[in-house]
Amino acid sequence: MDWQEVSGNWIWVPRNPRGIIHFLGGAFVAAAPNFTYRWLLENLGRAGYVIIATPFVNTFDHEAIAKEVLLTFDQGLYYLQGRVLGRRYLPVYGLGHSMGCKIHLLINSLWQVERAGNMLMSFNNYPAKRSIPFLEQFIQFSPAFNVEFTPSPEETLALVAEQYMIQRNLLVKFRNDDIDQTRPLSEVLVRRFPDLTTIQILPGSHTTPIAQDISWEPGSSFSPLDAVGQFMKQEFYRDLNRLKQVVLTWLDPLP
Repeated sequence: MDWQEVSGNWIWVPRNPRGIIHFLGGAFVAAAPNFTYRWLLENLGRAGYVIIATPFVNTFDHEAIAKEVLLTFDQGLYYLQGRVLGRRYLPVYGLGHSMGCKIHLLINSLWQVERAGNMLMSFNNYPAKRSIPFLEQFIQFSPAFNVEFTPSPEETLALVAEQYMIQRNLLVKFRNDDIDQTRPLSEVLVRRFPDLTTIQILPGSHTTPIAQDISWEPGSSFSPLDAVGQFMKQEFYRDLNRLKQVVLTWLDPLP
């Protein structure tokens, strides 16, 4: 199965679909999710899930991004239902990484959207001056140019606390991720849905979901450099496979 571009989405369809995953990536890698998240998404696809990965370009207006992403996704879903899936019902799950988590949260707080659950990896909700390189220094020299994301980090968590309607959620935090903000989000969601919010802390870093297949073939004589390459490959696979298994177990918890 190859990726197919449909109405602005990148779509991957397995032979016998059992569900649909709507994927949104991080701020600086979201424009080509079929490439930057290929390993993770294709492995979830091989487990039986249709992947609809919606690209987006980051701006300060995150509500506008969420609206456009939802419209684009709906067009892709309409195509699938009309041309591929037919009338059969498949549950739809959201999967987000970093800023993609925020967009999913906004979609499910601002509009009535049916989701069987959301999976949120490495949630990031920092203000603009911390998220955009050199913006804080620029503001110091131009105080009139003081911008913030819409909605702001505080407004986003308030929206989730008051309006977010998806009860079943998986939150994934990686141990070596120093820009993760899963904790404040988990406090909000656990208060709203205490029995249906799952939190997993896994080995890895903020970039673990975008790790790719590492092709490392040892030379004719196995050198110390080959040993390092094989070790790195094993570590990448270990973290990726653990993440994949956590996601698949949460999607289908029954043995």
